[in-house]
This record gives sequence, C-alpha cells and structure tokens, in this order.
Amino acid sequence: MELFDIMSRLGYEQLVLCSDPTVGLKGIIAIHDTTLGPACGGLRVWPYASEEEALQDVLRLSRAMTYKSAAADLPLGGGKAVIIADPHVQKTEALLRAYGRFVDTLGGRYLTTTDVGSTGRDMEYIRQETRHVVGLPTTLGGSGDTSIMTGLGVYMGMKACAKAVWGSDSLTGKRVAMQGFGKVGLQTAHHLLKEDAQLVVTDTYDGALAKARELGIKVVEPDAIFDGPCDIFSPCALGGVINVETIGRLHCRIVAGGANNQLLSEADGAELHRRGILYAPDYLINSGGVINVSTEIGAPYNPDRAREKTERIYEIMGRVISIAKREEIPTYLAADRLAEERLKSVRSIKPMHRPCH
Repeated sequence: MELFDIMSRLGYEQLVLCSDPTVGLKGIIAIHDTTLGPACGGLRVWPYASEEEALQDVLRLSRAMTYKSAAADLPLGGGKAVIIADPHVQKTEALLRAYGRFVDTLGGRYLTTTDVGSTGRDMEYIRQETRHVVGLPTTLGGSGDTSIMTGLGVYMGMKACAKAVWGSDSLTGKRVAMQGFGKVGLQTAHHLLKEDAQLVVTDTYDGALAKARELGIKVVEPDAIFDGPCDIFSPCALGGVINVETIGRLHCRIVAGGANNQLLSEADGAELHRRGILYAPDYLINSGGVINVSTEIGAPYNPDRAREKTERIYEIMGRVISIAKREEIPTYLAADRLAEERLKSVRSIKPMHRPCH
C-alpha cells in the first residue's frame, strides 16, 4: 500500500498509530479533513484479520464522515478510529483509557464517539483521559443513544424520497422491507408504524425478530427480504447489500435505510438510477447520529435542537434529488456534489489544514 500516495490523492490530513503493548492497544486514528471543523467520528473496536484491513477500514470510514458532516450542514470534519481487538473479550478500561490519551494528544482536532464495538460506557472511560469525547450518556450531560435521531433521519429521508416518487410524502399504506432490525431499524419502525406503513423485516438475531413480532410486524427469512414486493427497500444492517446479485431481485421504487456503505460499488448506484429506483444516499439519511452528538459541542445538549437539525434531512434529501434531476446523475453522485461544493466554498476563505490548539 502506497500510503502517502493514498493520503495525498484522497485528501487525508493525518494518520496516527496508537500502540501500548502493556494494555494490548493497537489502534489507528485517521483524520481526513478539518475544513469545516474538528474531525468527528466513532471508535470501532473490531478483531480485524490484518493490520492492513484495519487501515483500509479507518481510511474509508473517516473519508465518509467528511462527506456525511458536509452534506448534513454540520460544523465538523471527518475522522474515525479503530482498535484491533475483540470487543467482547479484549476491551478493557485500561485499553480504552490508553486510547483516550492518544486522542488527547491531538488537541481537539479529533472528537471521538461510539461506533461498532464501543458504547456510551466506553466513552465514560475515555472521558477520564480527554475532554474530546462526544456521545456520552445523558446522565453525564451527553446526547445518549444516537439510534433515536438516526432512526428519525432515515424516516425523514424516506418521506423526501416518497414526495419525489409519488408526489406526496405520506407513507401511509406503503410497504417497507427492512433488512436488519437493530436499534436504528427499531427506531425507524416506530415512526413508520405511527404513519400506518406496512412493514416486513428480517434479521439474523432472534432477539431483534422477537421485538418485531411484539410490534405486530411480519418477519421473513434473511434471503427472502430481497424478493418480496415492496415500495421501499431499507438496508439497516451490513454494508454492500446493494450489488449486482441483489439489485435484480428488488421490487421497489426507493432504497432508503440506515446501514453504512450500502452500495458495494459506485456502479451499483448507477444501476439503481438506470432502473428508475431512487436511492437515498446512506451517509446523508443516516446522519442523525452525528447530528445528535454535534449538539453536545460548545453547549449543553438540547434534544429539541438535535431533533430540529435532524429533521432538516428531509430538506437536504430534496436538494440532492433536485441536483440529480437537473444534472441527470445518480443521487449518490448528487450527494457527493453537494458535500464537495460546501467544502470547496469554505476552503476558498480559510486554510485547508488548521493548526492544533
């Protein structure tokens, strides 16, 4: 891997390797871009098969955070951190606090929060070593569970897409096929059920399916979710589920969900566009989580403020659809265009790389 070539070509500012053998810490912090503000991104604790796999993941995720914050109109840049460890057996207070000390050396250029394999309780441990933490529990003045606003944002994105496809943003009677019924899927479902949408869901975890059944939601086998008739297909689990093998099986007008990196490749976004399926760019409509934690910065957390900012996803999704129609391009490219234009406009009036302070 030609690391400096990759960093230069894709605009990465900083890469920090974090090592403390005494506690088993092997971590990487990637700061992609701080044009709009300090880099913000979650800490992913995962037993990567190799160090290169971990590096590729943190680079990809930090760049996505730049676009997510830019498109969501937040005063934040893009960053991410990974720790190579099994979160179930290797994650300890000592390891997390050691990671927190590395975060602190960055002087606020990077704000850490939760991600796969890390929790609000973990942020409490990290907070003992650095103040550059967001996503703390509400009992500590933080924003708490990010899935609440993430689910709201996915719902608002769906409504904006419905407006474009059917001329009304009402989801009453619309059939939504939800792949994955974790915390974000559950929060999204609450909004959909209140509007009398029809849901069918799947998940590989029995506990998630039990919650769905308690709500009276139809449950199907994981592979069957792609084949049933629906108005909206909603990926809310792993990435890469929209690909050459699954697109031909979809019977929907809209793809809109909470999962990250839903498109296996950009070609898959182009194929959805060719087939007349409106795709809600994942990093835009699932940005409610980072919007939520952003309201902790510089002021006490205000849930009403977080909700108001999250509901703007409806408006921003509408702008993306308008760009896509005007320029006759897929929506994933239109979202990138919106983010890049904001970054470019701010870079024109300030230095790209801000000093640490």
